[in-house]
Amino acid sequence: MDKNTTIQPAKPFVKWAGGKSQLLKDIRAKYPAVLGEQINKYAEPFVGGGAVLFDVLNRHAVSEVFISDINAELIHTYTTIRDKLSELLEILSKLEQEYLSVADEERKKIYYEKREQFNTFKIGEGKSTELAALFIFLNRTCFNGLYRVNAKGNFNVPQGSYKKPCICDTKNLHAVSAKLQNVKIVHGDYRQSADFVDDKTFVYFDPPYRPLSQTANFTSYAQGGFDDTAQRELAKFIDTLSARGAYIVASNSDPRNVDKTDDFFDKLYALYKINRISANRMINCNAENRRAVNELLICN
Repeated sequence: MDKNTTIQPAKPFVKWAGGKSQLLKDIRAKYPAVLGEQINKYAEPFVGGGAVLFDVLNRHAVSEVFISDINAELIHTYTTIRDKLSELLEILSKLEQEYLSVADEERKKIYYEKREQFNTFKIGEGKSTELAALFIFLNRTCFNGLYRVNAKGNFNVPQGSYKKPCICDTKNLHAVSAKLQNVKIVHGDYRQSADFVDDKTFVYFDPPYRPLSQTANFTSYAQGGFDDTAQRELAKFIDTLSARGAYIVASNSDPRNVDKTDDFFDKLYALYKINRISANRMINCNAENRRAVNELLICN
């Protein structure tokens, strides 16, 4: 690996519903002022695409890092990038060449063959480097970079219409791998972070958002949902970590975008500072009625 590869800042290697790249400036403003000094640990229990994770790792010298997610295939891909990068790049490069060298009809055939292959691997016992490569391939070539599974747990997003998708981003994957070398990567729900977090830890929570409408539910990135009961349980967990002295920032949707009287989160996090920030997320399936909305940044 050359010097330029290691110097390049790492950025998310997948597109992810609810990704935080566009909100990084607002979230960054809430980082603890002594991050990398007195606060020298970082935890992200709903890591997703990792926009905040990589921003923290690019900017601050934290000594210990913990990430987790309930999406097993996503976490497997993080681990593969960290531990088996050369093997992964070799497979991704071949996938990119195979896909980009053919016309649209043949691409469509390849996409659905790879999707079926991914689902076969996904429900099997083994977790291979090829599975991680297929995860990235599908994310880069599917519709809108969505990750959605059906009731059987199978990935079911249709093909996207990208002319020249970047399937094998070698430079960024080298940068990501370098940043992940000392990161503890865990498959599991947010409670797995409990033993890691102490009063020297900055924790960023980005759970599945509370839906603003029946058609705006982004919780199907893994089997099972994240309903109001789950939101309340998460709030109790955050209370526990806050009482421990951890520095907490949490994101969520703002119910007041659609109902001015909906104070669900205002009540749930009444003891916290709630910031409303503007985001370019669209909550209406009718394109003519789409508009930017507010999101919540909740800080202790």
